[in-house]
Amino acid sequence: MKKYETADLRNIALLGHGHVGKTALNEVILYDTKIINRLGNAKGGNTTSDYHQEEIDRLISINSSCAFCEWKQNKISIIDTPGYADFIGEVIGALKAVETAVIVVDALRDLEVGTQRAWDFAEEEKIARAIFINKMDKQNTDFDKICGYLKDKLGVSTIPVFFPIGKGDDFKGIVDLLKMKSFSFADTDYKEEAIPADLESRAKDLREKLVEAIASCDDALTEKYLEGTQLTEDEIKQGLKKGIRERTIVPVFCGSSVTNIGIQPFLDALVDYFPSPADMDRAKVAGEEGKFIKADPKAPFSALIFKTSSESHMGEMAFFRVFSGTLHGGSDVYNANKSHSERLGQLCFMIGKNRKEVSEVSAGDIATVVKLKNTTTGDTLCDSKSKVVIEPMEFPKTLIDMAIYAKSKGEAEKMGNALNSIVRQDPTLHFGLNKETKESIISGMGNLQIEVIVSKLKKKYGLNVELRKPRVPYKETIHGKSEVQGKYKKQSGGRGQYGDVWLKVEPLERGKGFEFVNKIVGGAIPRNYIPAVEKGVKATMEEGILAGCHVVDVKAILFDGSYHDVDSSDMAFKIAGSMAFRKAVNDAKPCILEPIMTVSVYIPEEFMGAIMGDLNSRRGRVLGMEREGKSHVVKSQVPLGELYKYATDLRSLTHGWGSYKMEFSHYEETPGPVSQAIIDAHNREKEAAEKEK
Repeated sequence: MKKYETADLRNIALLGHGHVGKTALNEVILYDTKIINRLGNAKGGNTTSDYHQEEIDRLISINSSCAFCEWKQNKISIIDTPGYADFIGEVIGALKAVETAVIVVDALRDLEVGTQRAWDFAEEEKIARAIFINKMDKQNTDFDKICGYLKDKLGVSTIPVFFPIGKGDDFKGIVDLLKMKSFSFADTDYKEEAIPADLESRAKDLREKLVEAIASCDDALTEKYLEGTQLTEDEIKQGLKKGIRERTIVPVFCGSSVTNIGIQPFLDALVDYFPSPADMDRAKVAGEEGKFIKADPKAPFSALIFKTSSESHMGEMAFFRVFSGTLHGGSDVYNANKSHSERLGQLCFMIGKNRKEVSEVSAGDIATVVKLKNTTTGDTLCDSKSKVVIEPMEFPKTLIDMAIYAKSKGEAEKMGNALNSIVRQDPTLHFGLNKETKESIISGMGNLQIEVIVSKLKKKYGLNVELRKPRVPYKETIHGKSEVQGKYKKQSGGRGQYGDVWLKVEPLERGKGFEFVNKIVGGAIPRNYIPAVEKGVKATMEEGILAGCHVVDVKAILFDGSYHDVDSSDMAFKIAGSMAFRKAVNDAKPCILEPIMTVSVYIPEEFMGAIMGDLNSRRGRVLGMEREGKSHVVKSQVPLGELYKYATDLRSLTHGWGSYKMEFSHYEETPGPVSQAIIDAHNREKEAAEKEK
C-alpha cells in the first residue's frame, strides 16, 4: 500500500445527533473516492460502517467504525460515530484519535442536543471543527435560517464557505466561496462552472463576510484588510488554515449524502484547509504539564489505544493512533500503563469490517492490530527504551444500574465471564457484584445501551438473561435502648444444647457501625463462648430484623448469662446471641435507613421549573441553584430509591438536553409509609421463596 507523509494525512470524526446522515456521508465519501463501488444504505443493512447485526436491526450506529480513502494524494481516515448519548464512549474515544471533528447537521431540524454535545466535546479536545449541513435535497430547507441559529447557539466562529444552488427537489449544486465557482453533479463526476448570474450578488456578499472572518484570525491580515487592501488568494488560504487550526473559524459546508451533491468540494476543502497530524499536537504526556508528543515518524514510537472490540471474523481488535515513530508488524512494544511487553501481530487499516493489511504504520496514522494479550482502551503502547504514557480519555460515570440474572440455573458464571469480556471493551460499562444487596449489577449510560448488551448476550453467547430493578441497599438501626434475655435450650436424648445470654442494645452515632462490649464478670459465661455470642449477633445483623437489611450503628453489651457444664457449646451460644439480639432490636424502636444521594442536574434555563417539580415529587430537597458554563445547575438531595432510571426520565423531561451527576451523601430514616412498603415487599419475597421450596 502507498506510504504517506505525515503532512499528507487527514484524520476526521463524523459527529452529530442521531439520524442526521453521518453514516450516509461516510458511505458517499468512500464511493466518490473509489473505495467502494456501490452505495449502501441503512434500510438495506449494507452500509460500510454499520455492519453489526444490532445496528442493522435497529437502523442506528452503535459502534464507531473506521475507514480510509485517498483524495488528491492525501489519505483521509474517517471515524463514523454513533449519535445516541448511550454510546458516548465511542465518540470520546474517536475524538482522541483525530485532528478534525465534522459535525453533521440535518437541514430540516433545529439545533439538537447531539449537535451541541459534539461541539462541546470537540471544544474540550481543542481540535478543529467543521459543520456539514446535510439533506439539503429535502423540502422546506432554509440554509440562511440554519446558519443563523448555528451562529446564535454555537458562536460567531461559524461561517459559510458553501451555499446551496436551489433547495428541495431543485437542489442541484453548491457555490464554493473560496474558489468562487459553482459545482453541480452530473453522472459520476462534478461539473465546475461559473457562478450563476442570479447568485453572483449573494456570492460576493458571503465571500466578503468570509474574507473578513479570515482576516480577523491574523493581526497582519486584519491590518491589511482594514486599510482596504485586497487579500491575495494565498493569504486567504493561509489565513483560513490558521483560523481552522486555532479554532477561531468553523467553516460551514452543505450538501446531500443521498444525491451526492457537495461531497467532492467538501473533500477538496478537507485536504486544502484542515490540519494534518503535523499541524497539531494531540498527544499530551500524562503528568507533565504542557508537554506534548510531536508527530515525527523518526522519533521513538508511541500510540494510544482509543477503542477495543471483539469481532466474530477477527477476534479481539485494538484500534490505535500512532502519535510518533513508525510501527512495524511483528515487533515488540511496551504497554506503559500495564508495564508489560506485547508482541504485535498483523497491522491493518480498516474499511468497516474489512481490513487492508500493511507492514508499517507511521506517525499520525490510525490502524488496528489483533489479539493483544493484556491491552485495553486508554493504554499507551510505546518503545521500551523511551517509555511514555499518553494522557488517556476521560469517560463519564455510568448513569443507570440494572440487576441482571441468568434465567437458566448454573449459567451465572458463564454470564459473568461474558459480561466481563464486554465491559473490558467499553469503558462506559461496569459490571460487578453489589456486596450489600448480593445482586449482579450492570451499569451504563442508558436503557438502549443495556438493551444492546442483553441482545449481545443472547446472540453471541447464547445466554438468556433477565433485567430487574436493583435492590436499594437499605439499612436498619434503632432509636431506643433495650435489655433482653436470649436462651437456647434443646434436649433430644444424649447430649443437649444450652446457651443463655443477656444483652443490652443502644444506638450509636450515625456511621459508627457496630460495637460489641463484653461485661461478663464472675464467669457467668465462660470466656471461650464469648466470641460465639458475638458471631450470633453479627450474623443476625447481616440478616436484618425488619426487612432483611443490614443492621448498623448499634452497640451490643453482653452483661450476663448462664451455661451448662455438659450441654453448652459454641453453637448454642451463637444461637442464643442471635435470639437475644433479634429480641433486643425489636424492643428498641427499630427503623429503616435509606441512602441519600447528592444530585446535580445540568439543564438549560427553560427546564428549571419542570426539573425542580420532578425532584420534589421524588422526595428530593433542593439545596440551591447556580450557573456553570452554559448550563443552570440544580443541586439537591434525593433518596436513591426514587432515582431508578432517572437518566431516562431526565432525557424525556428535557428533550435530551439535561444531564446529571450523582454521588452518595448519607443515610437517613425513611418516612413511615415508605418503611412499611419496604417491609411489606420483603415479606412478600419471603413468602414466595418459601412456596418455591
